[in-house]
Amino acid sequence: MKEKITQTAGRAQLGNFAPMFAHLNDDVLFGEVWNAEAIDTKTKCIITVVALMSSGITDSSITYHLENAKAHGVTKEEIAAIVTHAGMYVGWPKAWAVFRLAKNVWSEETSGEDEKAKYQRSIFFPIGEPNDAFAKYFIGQSYLAPVSREQVPIFNVTFEPGCRNNWHIHNAKVGGGQLLICVGGRGFYQEWGKEPVEMLPGTVVNIPAGVKHWHGAAADEWFSHLAVEVPGEGTSNEWLEAVDDGQYRRAVGGGK
Repeated sequence: MKEKITQTAGRAQLGNFAPMFAHLNDDVLFGEVWNAEAIDTKTKCIITVVALMSSGITDSSITYHLENAKAHGVTKEEIAAIVTHAGMYVGWPKAWAVFRLAKNVWSEETSGEDEKAKYQRSIFFPIGEPNDAFAKYFIGQSYLAPVSREQVPIFNVTFEPGCRNNWHIHNAKVGGGQLLICVGGRGFYQEWGKEPVEMLPGTVVNIPAGVKHWHGAAADEWFSHLAVEVPGEGTSNEWLEAVDDGQYRRAVGGGK
């Protein structure tokens, strides 16, 4: 029996703001068009990738559809031929941009990377690249994807299961601090001397300047949050000691 395509992203992300658009996305586009039988799902995946590529789309939406194409049988050799062929008609720079994303989707993967790809399909924002510049302040692997570098800096930070950052403080002479918005998975935030706060999609945490804290993923789940830097004067980050295994287990419910 053919697998039915379903989608809930429209209602999850825009249901309150744009209910008609959410309905058209979830019920018509995915509920009806993607499930129409005249064209098989693999072919629809290819058409969608080419359509997005021709429009110059290189955000998380085409990554989702590249991963969807792979999941429905498009091989590395096939996607290379598809993007090359389309590039002759829609533009060489567009082909280069899609190849950069496709290489990651069709890369040789370990079981951990398979889980990463599966998790990426579950969230709206891209996971991004390994957070190598700040790796010394984390236990475990984290990833960083810039969302906005202008006006108010916003980054999507993703933690693999068990990953957490060190205790740290956002210092500022005036204003400052940070805002965390969970966009995927499950994690925790904890201030020094206080009980941890579980973070699930939609959870918002306000961190005033001068507060010692840490945040990271649950032991067995991926976790992503938007990190919004609150404007201020004389702002800086003060990185402190690591969250040791005992502190971490007590915070996430793993015992003493």
